[in-house]
Amino acid sequence: MKVNDAKVWLAYAKSDLDAAHILLKQGEFFPRQICFMAQQAGEKALKAVLVFLEINFPKTHDLDRLRELIPQGWQVKEKFPELYELSVWAVESRYPAHAPDVVENEAREALLLAEAVYKSVESELEEKIRKSTK
Repeated sequence: MKVNDAKVWLAYAKSDLDAAHILLKQGEFFPRQICFMAQQAGEKALKAVLVFLEINFPKTHDLDRLRELIPQGWQVKEKFPELYELSVWAVESRYPAHAPDVVENEAREALLLAEAVYKSVESELEEKIRKSTK
């Protein structure tokens, strides 16, 4: 188990969440950036689990694909069977396209989902780290 590396991944996820919250509180609203940071937080939280378990993962922003690599029994795998709503922001929020502009509601929903994924991983990972160091 790679405890320290997993903690770093989780800290990066938390930093992305914190940055998204700061952007949310700004007088000028930044929905695209909030969605991107939310996706990044979810991705890094899932990768923290994989790093902890020493499971190799592909270079991908597809959160469903990453979640599927996590073994059965992990809360995040059971609680979040569909994470496409976050995955889409890895690219959609970064490049001009034919997609409509991101609206505030979408940004808030993406951030709530990312927080839920993060909290699920954080609590369970902390418990498993505690048990592994006893």
